[in-house]
Amino acid sequence: MNIQKIEIFSVRFPLKVPFIVSYHRYDDMPSVIVKMTTACGLVGYGEAVADEHVTGESAESTVSVLRHLLAPLLIGKNPMHLEHIHDEMDRAIRGVPAAKAALDIACHDVIGKKLNQPIYEWIGGRYHESFPVTHVLSIGEPNHMAQEALEQMKRGYTAVKMKVGVDVQTDVARVKAVREAVGNDVPIRVDVNQGWVNAANTVQAMRLLEPYGIDWVEQPVKADDFEGILEVKQKISVPLMMDEGLKDVHDMRRLTMMQAAHKANIKLMKCGGIYPAKKLVHMAEMSGIECQIGSMVESSIASSAGFHVAFSSKIVKTVELTGPLRFGKDVGNLSYDLPIISLNDRSGLGIDVDEDVLRELTTESYVVGDESHVAR
Repeated sequence: MNIQKIEIFSVRFPLKVPFIVSYHRYDDMPSVIVKMTTACGLVGYGEAVADEHVTGESAESTVSVLRHLLAPLLIGKNPMHLEHIHDEMDRAIRGVPAAKAALDIACHDVIGKKLNQPIYEWIGGRYHESFPVTHVLSIGEPNHMAQEALEQMKRGYTAVKMKVGVDVQTDVARVKAVREAVGNDVPIRVDVNQGWVNAANTVQAMRLLEPYGIDWVEQPVKADDFEGILEVKQKISVPLMMDEGLKDVHDMRRLTMMQAAHKANIKLMKCGGIYPAKKLVHMAEMSGIECQIGSMVESSIASSAGFHVAFSSKIVKTVELTGPLRFGKDVGNLSYDLPIISLNDRSGLGIDVDEDVLRELTTESYVVGDESHVAR
């Protein structure tokens, strides 16, 4: 079962409303979809959602790396040889985790179809039956965020994650407004996306937020400031989650050795796919650090991949894979039963990809392998 052809599609997903975080506003979501075909006719799909601020990649650079380097490298390879495939990709180029994730996810989809098993069954077996889905609020005016939070709680959501990180005073006003709207029993998680910059600002903010019962605070300081996030952990009583600062096994080793945070937000786009994500999960579990499988606002393809990691991992306690819920149009049919999600038992990723929609949303595409390097 060797890889015969890899098709690369650069797409833009329409968002129902803009998505705003501390470092950027997204009016639509660029993504790169890969379609992998084996010599025996099996087809697997993968996805890369690059982020210049997090993974150091853009959609354009991802297409280029896939087209000219990584996809040609995989032609003729057995997709089941995941350790070897990742080793070869890492030898070929440092970093570019989203590009590698796209190929990793496609390999897993193919393997699952070959085995006629859902991915979660052979990467650990199903542990969780379902997960509650957290509603994510992008940055806005306090009253608008409060109104949206209240509306979503009425729809059945049981927890809310707030994007903040503009400045301490307005962020406190946002949290205050949301807490007053939803009441004291709804868990509120605060994601700063590095926006408070350093430990001093974060400690000040968290002291002002004490009356509002925050569930946890996520990545308040710059991504590479492990010493800063450790200082915050020592000075606040609210649990602390690391996100942008945690990409690969080297970051996880540093996190676990320093015990710099209570929780780890693992994202397939940051670490290179399903296979490396499971390695990070096991490392975290050995150190007693709870995990979340997070989102880079991916489609049904990469969101499904993240759910397979989550459902097969005991130490994963929460998920925030809500990209498909934000899209006006998606290429896949990942199904949510809000306010929870429970995966089906279909083989591979367990989703269907609508190739008509894929073509509609595609801005450029390439073929590597059969009809090699033909632009369409």
